[in-house]
Amino acid sequence: MSNIRKFTRFSFGDLVATAGPTVIIIAVLCAAAYLAVDPAPPRQVLLATGQENSAYEEFGKQYAAALAKHDIKVTRQSSLGSQENLQLLNEGKVDIAFVQSGSTEEAEARRAGLVSLGSLFTEPVWLFMREPVAVTQLSDLKGKKINLGPEGTGVPKLLRKVLELNGVEPSDLTIGALENTPATVELLEGRIDALVFSSGPEAPLVQMLLQTPGIKLFDFSQAEAYARRLPFVSHVVLPRGIVDVGRDIPSQDYHLIAPTATLVARDDLHPALVDLFVQSASQIHGGTGWFQTQGQFPSARFTEIPVAREAQKFYKDGAPLLQRYMSFWMANLLDRMWVVVVALAALWIPLSKVVPPLYVWRIKSRVYRWYGQLRTVEQELDAATGKDRAQVCAAMLKRLDEIEAMVNRISIPLAFADALYGLRSHINFVRQRVRAAARDETAAAPAPAAVV
Repeated sequence: MSNIRKFTRFSFGDLVATAGPTVIIIAVLCAAAYLAVDPAPPRQVLLATGQENSAYEEFGKQYAAALAKHDIKVTRQSSLGSQENLQLLNEGKVDIAFVQSGSTEEAEARRAGLVSLGSLFTEPVWLFMREPVAVTQLSDLKGKKINLGPEGTGVPKLLRKVLELNGVEPSDLTIGALENTPATVELLEGRIDALVFSSGPEAPLVQMLLQTPGIKLFDFSQAEAYARRLPFVSHVVLPRGIVDVGRDIPSQDYHLIAPTATLVARDDLHPALVDLFVQSASQIHGGTGWFQTQGQFPSARFTEIPVAREAQKFYKDGAPLLQRYMSFWMANLLDRMWVVVVALAALWIPLSKVVPPLYVWRIKSRVYRWYGQLRTVEQELDAATGKDRAQVCAAMLKRLDEIEAMVNRISIPLAFADALYGLRSHINFVRQRVRAAARDETAAAPAPAAVV
């Protein structure tokens, strides 16, 4: 039975020995392609938000909660606002941030390697004043104490452009640079006349100041004109009674100018994270609001920064197909597998043509190498002359017996048995040749002299 097992239809061991290095090479190259071409998304991302009690801060919490459901940690970094967020992005200190429209230009954003994930919501410019202050036009602010906020926010730059349209120079005002919360305290205490900041209506400070007695919101009655002169702002209306219908707060419609908040990322942010942030934005900002209708945001419009390819695809086709039916990580894994499939196909097609010939060569080499031994026997036989020829023939016959015994122990698949039997017949052929040479030598030897 042990001898029968030597002859099988297929040699698994030889296949492993032949194809093993090829399989290992393919596996290593596919793994390298999987990791280098499309690595797994990171489990942590840095998000720059805004000041305390701002809409940016509130929305940052919501994004952190949304991505936490997919086991991705969003580390929120507070800032002064839009301008500081842009600086953090340019310096590579954060991965993604809230940025106000008008804070940069398209060419500058391209040079810095920034992409937009879309506009999220309008954030009106809120100009709150103490009730005794009589301001009906922005030119009436001359000589007043007004807080524009730190330079790290987008408001000082924006309001300077608005004041310039009204013929008001910064030197005509006493300008403060406090953050929103301490500036609100100064306004309530009467130490400043007005407070300006830009934020979504969800911000706690906006909600509080709209309902605070003695504090009045400025009505930008020329808001449409500002929107035509400044392309990065739009004209929005705060409807009467939107804060509290029962108490009729506010008691009139207010016209406001509003830049748009956008989500901006570095262009090296992993595409899967871009998809996840845009999907979260759709859930967080997709509903109705004080200044928006259902489905108006998020949007690829209202941003001067180039929109990321993945975000554009989402706004056109919706969420990726796999992510609609399975978890983020499973969908991402399957989506990335095409890289391995392409690499595997590119490698397997040429290498598959090499493995079969190598397998055949490995099997037949067990037979063919013995032909060298037979050739050596024939060469020694041809070289033997004289009286040593008979001894050489005897040695050659013994050597051929040893070769045949070792050949009989060769394990070879049945498909190659013809080569084995051919070798054995050739051994016998050489043996017959050696025996013939030995007979010829014996016949040619002189007879011994007779003894008288």
